[in-house]
Amino acid sequence: VQLQASGGGRVQSGGSLRLSCVVSGSLFPSDTWSWYRQAPGSRRELVAGFVSGGATNYADSVKGRFTVSKDVAKKTMYLQMNGLKLEDTGVYSCNLRGKNPYSPFAPDYDYWGQGTLVTVSS
Repeated sequence: VQLQASGGGRVQSGGSLRLSCVVSGSLFPSDTWSWYRQAPGSRRELVAGFVSGGATNYADSVKGRFTVSKDVAKKTMYLQMNGLKLEDTGVYSCNLRGKNPYSPFAPDYDYWGQGTLVTVSS
């Protein structure tokens, strides 16, 4: 399984960007599929994503500005980022965690894609 993130770039404060994360391989409704970001000198943090069963969750810092969505047929997750702030700058990565429901003896998986850089300038 591979995850490919794209859509990063440089944008002025207040602007918008849409990130995409494409999965090659199996994807199950029970998977947790999330966006993380890491700012320079900071720890990686959860931004938004889908928990097992499909509910969404968001970091408090992005609620009301970011929207996570997915197209299961395309195996793609999106992150629409509006009202970008300087503190949103960082490398955004997508993560897929879960367990194959058809292989109960298989180990849990935890896949990461390469990041895409988002730079917000004043």
